[in-house]
Amino acid sequence: MLTKEFKTPSDEGLKKVKRLTEVFVMEPEPQVGQTPKEVVWTKNKAKLYRYQPAVKKTNKVPILMIYALINKPYILDLYPGNSLIEHLTNKGHDVYLLDWGVPGYEDRHMKFDDYIVDYIPQAIKKVLRKSQAKEITLLGYCIGGTMSAIFTALNPQLPIRNLLLLTSPIDFTDAGLFTKWLDKRYFQLDKLVDTLGNIPFEMIDFGNKLLSPISTTYGPYVSIVDRVEDDNFVLNWKLMQKWLNDGVPFPGEAYRQWIREFYQENKLINGELVIRGEKVDLSNIKANLLNISATRDNIALPNQVAPLNNVVSSKNNTYHSVETGHISVVVGRKAIKEIHPYIENWITENSY
Repeated sequence: MLTKEFKTPSDEGLKKVKRLTEVFVMEPEPQVGQTPKEVVWTKNKAKLYRYQPAVKKTNKVPILMIYALINKPYILDLYPGNSLIEHLTNKGHDVYLLDWGVPGYEDRHMKFDDYIVDYIPQAIKKVLRKSQAKEITLLGYCIGGTMSAIFTALNPQLPIRNLLLLTSPIDFTDAGLFTKWLDKRYFQLDKLVDTLGNIPFEMIDFGNKLLSPISTTYGPYVSIVDRVEDDNFVLNWKLMQKWLNDGVPFPGEAYRQWIREFYQENKLINGELVIRGEKVDLSNIKANLLNISATRDNIALPNQVAPLNNVVSSKNNTYHSVETGHISVVVGRKAIKEIHPYIENWITENSY
């Protein structure tokens, strides 16, 4: 007769299972975006936030952050001690953030033209009026950086002193796997937008995860099992999972434009992109430029980010590469210890 030996779970194993149950079932989600702020302007779904400095304001040039059209912008203010916005306000900067909000079906016709021509200029006017400043620093992240570069190129007469871009794609000659997946011969862009209106966040998120399917799908859960007894790790894991799963739809016409005119036709770097009837010439950018790429970024590859520095007219023209990924350029240990201070120092040095 065959017998099978069963092992009784160890006390350590039972303790880990109990802790995992607490993490996934019992504990509330951590609170994000805790730096004090106020809404100073709204338009449609968009809100302009002002973050009051934690110390006396010492920098005369306010910072306006332009976020992307996907996910939510609290990644820039994730948690106390792990927040780019908090770091800047603690250093006395006057920080503003343009949050595009959550588009509804009625916003499916919104284009990049609308955001860049109708929203950003009004936000800048409000920032200058509110801060009583004569110049401004634009800080764009991901697609928000691409939009900031376009806006600055279209408006060389505006008092944009500094332009700071974080992992923002400019050249789409080689966008890695996205170049293959979005090939106009196979990707039915028009049918997708015409059918859905806005593009669901889940569809965009699935595409991003396919860039590294094992590490992004299973890796986070393997890591939490291994380190569930580390309270600090658990907190940061829950914060990131909250943000990663808290996305917003991409307005349909803006998505159509993003895929066709950027990924498929690469109009921006080639000087062929037209916004509201005006051609975008990146050589019109004269502001002090800090352009940051991440070596392990598979969403905005370094070779998509770096070409901007070769075409602008900025006298102060800096390209900075960091050994990190697309998201960890703004949150995480390396961001806290190295990248946040580097950004703050650069802004301060170029604001006097």
